Amino acid sequence: QVQVVESGGGLVQPGGSLRLSCAAEGMIFNVNRMGWYRQAPGKQRELVALSANDETTNYADSVKGRFTITRENAKNTVYLQMNSLKPEDTAVYYCYVEGWHKMVLRLWGQGTQATVSS
Repeated sequence: QVQVVESGGGLVQPGGSLRLSCAAEGMIFNVNRMGWYRQAPGKQRELVALSANDETTNYADSVKGRFTITRENAKNTVYLQMNSLKPEDTAVYYCYVEGWHKMVLRLWGQGTQATVSS
């Protein structure tokens, strides 16, 4: 069994920073893509940032230059450093992990709330 465990959300003022962490724990191998999506109230879930094991990354236009995704492959862990936060970044952030154990696994975390407000 695999668990995707997130941490790091919270309340921050506009212009502030947050760092999200996500670890895939358990029987998962050959982790390829890891990343973050978010969902604001009344909106669809959208891609924030995605990292592949060939070190390619993909960012939403709205976060380019402000957010940075990094990962520690040996720990199946991915991070999202969020700087210069704006109120429109307020959302539940979900970690996504793609790997393999007997079959392809596409897993989601439970979500962590990030709120940007003065």
